Amino acid sequence: MMLPASLFGMLVAAFLAATPLPFQSEPVFVGLQLAGKVPLWLLIAVAGLGNTAGSALTWALGRGARRLEGRFALAEAQLARAERWYQRWGRWTLLLSWAPLGDVICFVAGALRVPIWQFVLIVGFAKTARYTVLAALTAGVIAWGWT
Repeated sequence: MMLPASLFGMLVAAFLAATPLPFQSEPVFVGLQLAGKVPLWLLIAVAGLGNTAGSALTWALGRGARRLEGRFALAEAQLARAERWYQRWGRWTLLLSWAPLGDVICFVAGALRVPIWQFVLIVGFAKTARYTVLAALTAGVIAWGWT
């Protein structure tokens, strides 16, 4: 019964960490990795999935914020120009969605209408890669005898 509860906890922690809520998933991830009761590949996959799903929620919040158009002093031409630039170049900023202020990047991607399939592909890659690097760093600490 430890395996499903651990993975569910990781999924929830990773999801919450990718929303605007102040939450960190790294301690949960490292703790589960050090406990060694969850296969590492599965831990990385669940963490990446949960974190990507949380980012998709943040993207949806940004998308919904478009309903506030016209209530602020942003001209339609400025918004259209920003959308064109972001569609061409800005989506690659999503590779930094794992970094501090990544929630802002995901929100802006939603507001500037990055297609969800592109968003999920780029963010899913970035988030899963981050957990893979974290796992490697944690394994290195174990190998160095710092446990």
